Amino acid sequence: MAPSVEISIPTTSLSPTTPPHTIYHITLRLPLRSFTVSKRYSDFSTFHATLVNQTNAQPPVQLPSKSWFSNTVSNERFREERRCGLEEYLRAINESPDGRWRTSPAWRAFLNLPTAAASSSTTTASTSSRLHAAITDPGNAANAPITDPTLWLDYYRDMKAHLHDARLQLSRRDQETTPQKQHESSAQAKSSLVRASSMITTLEEGLKNLGNRGNQSSGSAASPSLGEGELRRRKDLLINARKEKDGLEDLLHAMATKSRLDHAVASIQDKDALIRAGNGDAASNGRRTPARSGRVLGKETERTRELDNEGVLQLQRQTMQDQDASVEELMKIIIRQRELGTAINNELEVQNELLKLADEDTDRLKAKLDIGKKRIGRIS
Repeated sequence: MAPSVEISIPTTSLSPTTPPHTIYHITLRLPLRSFTVSKRYSDFSTFHATLVNQTNAQPPVQLPSKSWFSNTVSNERFREERRCGLEEYLRAINESPDGRWRTSPAWRAFLNLPTAAASSSTTTASTSSRLHAAITDPGNAANAPITDPTLWLDYYRDMKAHLHDARLQLSRRDQETTPQKQHESSAQAKSSLVRASSMITTLEEGLKNLGNRGNQSSGSAASPSLGEGELRRRKDLLINARKEKDGLEDLLHAMATKSRLDHAVASIQDKDALIRAGNGDAASNGRRTPARSGRVLGKETERTRELDNEGVLQLQRQTMQDQDASVEELMKIIIRQRELGTAINNELEVQNELLKLADEDTDRLKAKLDIGKKRIGRIS
């Protein structure tokens, strides 16, 4: 059964070549991923001829015909019409009840889809055996590199399963209360991470092989190649997987370091308790014991408990430097506030002067109005 694929051609672009030509960007959405394949009209024409030759039947919708009086580079309206026609052509094949066009090698090679898993019993057995060998014996990948896109995806899914197991074991380790259970969870997580790391290396080598195969040939049904867009997508998947693996390794190391520090602090506290108990016994027997010199763990903080004397001194110096830096920042803020206050005061003085001038102008105007009223009274 063919995978459920959603096909669309949402955009087009012009190539930077001379002379330019129109590139149609085909977007394919599968249940677990999506990618884009770029084709020009001549690729569609070649694909159509190959498809008819392999299936001996015309597709449900005819391919848009070539025009001799207009081109899609200068005519935007014609370019949009052809885009819609090509999209309808691909969707008709994809949604047709008759699946012979979708199961043809030409269809999968044109859209960079994985090869059909049920194409033949020999191919299925070969792929299954190669996948089993790659998963059970990853060290043998150098002698049998991954050269099949479908095998690469299956191997990638198995690698992601190991990362998921490692994350699950780290979560369990954080919830365990006994050291033995914590150690078992850490060991299982480390084993999964080591396995995932070797598988990521194998996947990177396999992706190089697939990229070299795509550069050497255009691909076939027996040994399909990947387009540039799919290669970039798979490279991004490996980059994210390696980041996830590195993050889990850092988390594992942090948990192990914290566990060692907790055990060291507990042992120091137990030793201190024993010394105090011994000092109490000596005092009760009337013997005088010399006073302990050095740091008192009972008055330690969480930051200083794990440090020695030199570490505490360095921490104090760093704290003082941080305080000095904070004081300098505060001083800069105060100076800035003073400058703002001075500017506001200057602005207020200017505004007061303007108000005085306005009052003087008002008084002069009032005097003139009074004179005008008196003259009007005399006239009347």
